[in-house]
Amino acid sequence: MSTSYKLRNPEGLYFISFGTVHWIDLFTRPTYNNILVESLRHCQENTGLETLRWCL
Repeated sequence: MSTSYKLRNPEGLYFISFGTVHWIDLFTRPTYNNILVESLRHCQENTGLETLRWCL
């Protein structure tokens, strides 16, 4: 992620989107997909990350 993306307002809502190139395995293999989902869950439980919606 670029260093220009700074979340300066802790009360604000943010939309973050990114594109991937040649990362097809991440989205087609359940093992990699599960790692990504577990990483999101970890951030939600341990860092206070709040997500309203997300999709793979």
